[in-house]
Amino acid sequence: MPEDIVTPHNASGELIRTLDDWWPSFPGYHLYYPSRRHASPAFFLLLNALRFRG
Repeated sequence: MPEDIVTPHNASGELIRTLDDWWPSFPGYHLYYPSRRHASPAFFLLLNALRFRG
Protein backbone atom coordinates (compact mmCIF):
# COMPACT_ATOMS: atom_id res chain seq x y z
CA MET A 1 0.00 0.00 0.00
CA PRO A 2 1.17 3.57 -0.50
CA GLU A 3 3.00 4.88 2.53
CA ASP A 4 0.85 8.00 2.80
CA ILE A 5 -2.20 5.81 3.38
CA VAL A 6 -0.53 3.55 5.96
CA THR A 7 1.33 6.27 7.95
CA PRO A 8 -1.62 7.26 10.19
CA HIS A 9 -2.17 3.60 11.10
CA ASN A 10 1.53 3.18 11.92
CA ALA A 11 1.47 6.31 14.09
CA SER A 12 -1.57 5.10 16.04
CA GLY A 13 0.03 1.69 16.64
CA GLU A 14 -2.71 -0.12 14.72
CA LEU A 15 -0.08 -1.37 12.26
CA ILE A 16 3.58 -2.15 12.79
CA ARG A 17 6.17 -1.74 10.04
CA THR A 18 8.21 -4.90 9.48
CA LEU A 19 11.11 -5.77 7.20
CA ASP A 20 12.39 -2.17 7.03
CA ASP A 21 15.37 -3.27 4.92
CA TRP A 22 12.96 -4.49 2.25
CA TRP A 23 10.65 -1.44 2.39
CA PRO A 24 10.64 0.10 -1.12
CA SER A 25 11.03 3.83 -1.44
CA PHE A 26 8.37 5.64 -3.44
CA PRO A 27 9.27 9.12 -4.67
CA GLY A 28 5.83 9.80 -6.18
CA TYR A 29 3.58 9.16 -9.10
CA HIS A 30 4.83 9.49 -12.67
CA LEU A 31 2.65 9.67 -15.74
CA TYR A 32 3.95 9.70 -19.28
CA TYR A 33 1.70 10.62 -22.16
CA PRO A 34 2.45 11.91 -25.67
CA SER A 35 0.06 14.85 -25.93
CA ARG A 36 -2.71 16.52 -23.96
CA ARG A 37 -4.78 16.89 -27.14
CA HIS A 38 -5.31 13.13 -27.44
CA ALA A 39 -6.05 12.33 -23.82
CA SER A 40 -9.52 11.24 -22.77
CA PRO A 41 -11.66 13.00 -20.14
CA ALA A 42 -11.10 9.98 -17.87
CA PHE A 43 -7.35 10.52 -18.11
CA PHE A 44 -7.72 14.15 -17.03
CA LEU A 45 -9.82 13.05 -14.03
CA LEU A 46 -7.05 10.64 -13.02
CA LEU A 47 -4.39 13.29 -13.56
CA ASN A 48 -6.23 15.81 -11.39
CA ALA A 49 -6.87 13.23 -8.66
CA LEU A 50 -3.16 12.39 -8.47
CA ARG A 51 -2.01 15.99 -8.76
CA PHE A 52 -4.18 17.29 -5.92
CA ARG A 53 -3.85 14.27 -3.65
CA GLY A 54 -2.90 15.14 -0.13
